[in-house]
This record gives sequence, C-alpha cells and structure tokens, in this order.
Amino acid sequence: MAPLRVAALEPLTDPAIAPPVPETGLDALTVGRRIRHHRQAKGWTLAQLGEEVGAAQSQLSQVENGKREPRLSLITAVARALGVSPSDLLDPAPPPSRRAALEIELDHAQRSPLARTLGLPEVRSSRKLPTDALEALVELHRELARRHDASNATPEEARRANTEIRLLMRAVDNHLPEIEEVAEDLVRSAGYTVGALTHRQVARMAADLGFSIIHVDDLPHSTRTVTDLAHGRIYLPPASIPGGHGLRSLALQAIAHRVLEHERPASYTQFLRQRLEINYFAACCLLPRSAAVEFLSAAKADKDLAVEDFRDAFGVTHEAAAHRLTNLLTSHLGIPVHFLRVGDDGALYRGYENDGVPFPEDSSGAIEGQPVCRKWTARTVFDVRNRTTENYQYTDTPAGTFWCSSQTGTSDDGGFSITVGVPYAHAKWFRGRDTRVRTRSTCPEAACCRRPPAGMAERWAEHAWPSARLHAQTLAPLPSGRFPGVDDLEVYSFLTSHAPRPEGPADRGAGD
Repeated sequence: MAPLRVAALEPLTDPAIAPPVPETGLDALTVGRRIRHHRQAKGWTLAQLGEEVGAAQSQLSQVENGKREPRLSLITAVARALGVSPSDLLDPAPPPSRRAALEIELDHAQRSPLARTLGLPEVRSSRKLPTDALEALVELHRELARRHDASNATPEEARRANTEIRLLMRAVDNHLPEIEEVAEDLVRSAGYTVGALTHRQVARMAADLGFSIIHVDDLPHSTRTVTDLAHGRIYLPPASIPGGHGLRSLALQAIAHRVLEHERPASYTQFLRQRLEINYFAACCLLPRSAAVEFLSAAKADKDLAVEDFRDAFGVTHEAAAHRLTNLLTSHLGIPVHFLRVGDDGALYRGYENDGVPFPEDSSGAIEGQPVCRKWTARTVFDVRNRTTENYQYTDTPAGTFWCSSQTGTSDDGGFSITVGVPYAHAKWFRGRDTRVRTRSTCPEAACCRRPPAGMAERWAEHAWPSARLHAQTLAPLPSGRFPGVDDLEVYSFLTSHAPRPEGPADRGAGD
C-alpha cells in the first residue's frame, strides 16, 4: 500500500508546482539547492530561469529554498534549460560545494522537531551570512542533537557513566576522606555524640546552613526532594512515612548539595558523580566515621562483625549499613569487601568490590542488570525459609572462595537481597563464619547455571513460547531538563505554589 500524504494547508495555485510525486521520495531542500548550484554556475538569475521554463520567479525561489517540491515536469524543464540531466538535479547528494552542503544541513536542523521544541529563531543561510558563521551554527546544531540523543539514550549513557564511577571508587577503596571530614564536623556541631542521628539534629544541620525542612504531600513525581534556594526551604515527603530512616537520608542528601558546593551538572557523568557524593555524605552523617569505626573495631576484636548489629546500633536500614561497610572496612580495618543489591529476578542492581569477586559484566564492563550466578548467596537466600536473620554461605568461584552474608527485603519493585562478602581469609572476623553452607560457582561458564540440562532443552526448545515482560523504563528516556530526569515545568510549578507570599499592608497590620 502506498503511503498516505496529508494535503498541504496552503493551496498550490501553479500547476507546475504541486505536492511531491510520491514515487520520488526526494529531499526537496537538496533538489532545490542543486537547482540553485547549476543556475548560478550558468550565471543566470531566478528571473532568467523563470523565463526559460515558464514559471514565476517567486515560485522558483520557494523551490530552491526547499519550501515547495516541484513536479517531475518542472524538474525536466529546468534540467533542459540549464543543460544538465534530470538525474543531476535529483541526485540525493548535496551539490559539490561545501557551503551548499552546510546550508542544507543548517536548514534541515532548523526545521527539526528539536529546534522547534527549543523555540530557536531561524537564521537564513543567505549569501550575506559569512561561511565561518554558517559553520559555527551547524556545529552548534550538531552538538544540540548529540546531547538530545544522549539524553534519550539514558540507559546506555547511565551504564557507561556508572562503570566509570565504579572503577574510580574501587581505586580508592570506596572511601572519600574529604567528605568524611565535612560530615563529621557538621554532625558534631549539631549535637551528635553516639548512636543514631536524630531528626532534630538533622534539622539543626539544615538550620545552620540557613534552611528549614518542610514536609509536603505533592512533591513533583520526578523528584525526591526540592530545595528552594531563594527562600531557604528543603521540601521533603510527608513525615508520616513509616520508619523515617529514609527522610533523614533525603534531608541530608539535599543538604549535601549545598555543603559540597555542587553546581548544575554539565554531563550525565557529573550528575551521577553528584548523586554518589550526596549519598556518601548522608551515610557519613547517619553512621559517623569516628563512632562507626569504634563500633566496628570492637566487633572485629571480638570476631563478631555483623551487618545487623551495625544497622541496629545506628538506626539505619540494612542496605545503608551494608553499603557503609564498604567505605570503612578496607580503609580503617584492612578488610577487602564486596556489596551487592540483587533483585528477586536475579539481576544485579548495585555492586561494589575491591576483593576480586568476579561480578558479571557486559562487553563494556557494566554490571547493572547483569544476571548473578544462581549459586551465589545473593540468589540462594531467596530459597531460604527463615529470612528473619542474616544468611551465611561460602562460595567457591574461579577467583577464589568468598564468605557472604545476605538479607532479603521488599520494595515497590519487588523482592531484593543485600549481600556483604569477603575473601575466605577474612571470614574469621565475622559472625556466621562457622556456616556449613557451601556452593561452587563456575560462572561466567554457561554450564554453571544458565544453560538448561540437555534433556530439558530437547523436550521444550521447540514447544515453549513465553511472552517476555517488557520494562517500560528501558524504552522511555528520562525527562530532559536542567537536571537529568527532572521535569522543569513540574518543579517550577511546585515551587511557585509553595513559595511564601510577599507581605501586603493587611498582613503587616494583622498582628498589631
């Protein structure tokens, strides 16, 4: 079936200039510029060409500028008049002139949906426009298109950036002493001594920076917090959220942007780096270094290190405690370590290691979304009936034997496991080292846990037709605003609705 065409809104009065012939599928702008190239090579004006082919000068101008697509009869007449073949005019390549090629590219870019979305003014590529200015405009549009494509390819960009940051953090044992120092000073100034950091102390930290914390139930969907720099307000979700551990962390992350003097991220990598830094700062505040190292050192001396004790001592989530161990175990206790958050579908969502554990990776080195071996603790824990405490296991891998402790949890996205592990030689410091549970993994060999048994494959290979569940977020790009993933209109509307109103005469006299 031939493609449907929508009639032009503006009527075409000249029979020589009509809607494009469907079978050509030509780029009207390129055809027009090729006509202009051959006309100028012959030294003719538009008026002279018009006299030769019986068309108005204004109409031929629209053809040359790509605003009208000529009938094949007009193309044939123009070619005859200019002494070239119709195929010369219909060639899809730009004219043999760098300037002509630049003009075509600029016109295409200025008519693109991206340019229209941005509301950019159109610049006419006339002879009066210097070639260097034309080149600069083309390069700017190329860069706009590149950045737009990069934001639309968020999953790929995120994987590359995550990998880069993960490798950088592994090189420093996941330890950022500068942020540790800043966080330690701030929590002490807020009155912290030992145990769990309180909501009141978090509020004092915000107040010391000139901010008040306000809980609202209408935060923009694309945000976790919003900070109003003009009025010194940090907006958080409602305080009625069960537990409250997340609220302290969210407030501390918002504070971190100010403390660490972050500027608007210029790249996705910088955005993710800032996310890492604010999460690190929040962890340093919730589990301050001096108190945390003192606690862990005592537990190590007793050979009784345990994530659950660390968690309960500082009133944080199991995941927060487990991940904080990666900051401190190597840098302060000399213990190499790895951490995993794995979904109940077996996919690795977050991971860190400096102990050589063989994480699954794709060809680019990214680990996010990769399937974890079914024989690792992070997967076998889902088969354990008693999930009220940590589960321990030794796993023999091609890189050596590792001891691991896993705990499960649930979220809106489903079940997950949190795992902390160390090489066999360091298991002696941990509770659960006497476990008799031991498995052997040969991943990434497919025969380990991915390839079905021959008999099962023979039975079902030609008779199974599953329908895969597609995660919508794998196709949808994040909203692209001043900050990746954030809808500017939604945020600005929120701030407008919550901003304090200026006092009027009636307000100033009301309290007298």
